[in-house]
Amino acid sequence: MKSIAIVILNWNGKHYLEQFLSGVVSNSAVPGFKVEIIVADNGSTDGSVQWVKKSFETVRLIELDKNYGFTGGYNRALKQVTTDYYILLNSDIAVPQNWLVPMANFMESSPNAAACMPKLLNHGKPSEFEYAGAAGGFLDMFGYPFCRGRILNVVEEDRGQYDTIREIFWATGACLMVRATEYWNAGGLDDDFFAHMEEIDLCWRLKRQGYSIWCVPQSVVYHVGGGTLASNSPRKVYFNHRNNLSMLLKNLSRVSLVPVLLFRLVLDGMSAVGYLATGKPKFVISVLRAHLHFYKSCPRIIKKRRAFKNPKISLYRYSILFQFFVMMRRKYSELPTTSR
Repeated sequence: MKSIAIVILNWNGKHYLEQFLSGVVSNSAVPGFKVEIIVADNGSTDGSVQWVKKSFETVRLIELDKNYGFTGGYNRALKQVTTDYYILLNSDIAVPQNWLVPMANFMESSPNAAACMPKLLNHGKPSEFEYAGAAGGFLDMFGYPFCRGRILNVVEEDRGQYDTIREIFWATGACLMVRATEYWNAGGLDDDFFAHMEEIDLCWRLKRQGYSIWCVPQSVVYHVGGGTLASNSPRKVYFNHRNNLSMLLKNLSRVSLVPVLLFRLVLDGMSAVGYLATGKPKFVISVLRAHLHFYKSCPRIIKKRRAFKNPKISLYRYSILFQFFVMMRRKYSELPTTSR
C-alpha cells in the first residue's frame, strides 16, 4: 500500500490549526493509501505544540528548535518522514471531503509526474481563485510568475474555465504533492531561500531532471493566504526580489542567462524608483538589500547551478508585464497561446 504524509509546517499559527486541522484529519482519507497527518513546528511560542498534543493524539508532531523558514523547516521535518509522497500543506488551508483523492490517483497513474497541485480558491471569497497558485503556475520570459486564474495582482472568478488537468511550470507550495524520492533527488527546497519562490525553484529543478508538474483541479482547497507574512511588506519584497534573481541564476539556460538577468536588473531598478516615488522608502531599501545579497551569493548559487543538468526548459515566450500593462490582458485565457 502506498503512503502519503500530509505535513503542515507551523510557526505561531495556533489560530489556523484550531480552525483547519480537524478538517484535514477528517477529510484526507484516500482509498488504497495510508495517509499520515504531521504537524512540523518551526519553534512556535504561541502554544501551538501544547495544543496539538492535547487535541490530536493521532497527529504526529515534529518539533524543531527554532524557525528555519519554509525551506529549512520542511527540509528538516521531511528528513524524519518515510513515505512515498509528501504533501506540503499550509496551516491556513481548509480542505473538503475527499479533496486528496483526485491528486493521489493522478500521481499513481502518471509516473513521469514529479509533483502536482489542486485548484486553490480564496477561503474568504470561494468563488475566486487564490493568489498563491490559483489553477497552476507559469514563468514568463523574464522570470515573472503568473497563474491560470491570476496575473500579477488581478485574480479571476472561478467559473470552471480552468478545470482541465494540465501540465504547468510550477505548483504552489501552499498545497504541493510531490514524490518523496524525486524531492530529495532534486535537492529538496533550497535552504537559502528561507521563504518565497522556493516551490518554483524546486519545480524548475524537477523539470530539469525530465519530470513534469501538473494541476489537478478536480482536487480543490480553500486558502486564507498571507498567514505568515503580509502580502505587502518590505520583508516580502526583499525575499521575492532576492529569491527570484537566485532562481534565475540557478536554472536559466546559458543562452538566456545574461540577457534576462541584465533586463531584470533594469526592471528592479525601475521598481525601486517606483517605490521611492510613492513614498515607500523601506521597500526601496528591501530591493537594494536583495540585490546586495544576490551579488554576494553568486559564487554559491553558481555552484548549485552546476550540480544539475542544464537543459533548456521552455518558459512562456512573452513578457507578462507587457501583456498586462500594454496589451491590457488581465486574464490567463486572454494571453497569446503559443507556449503558454
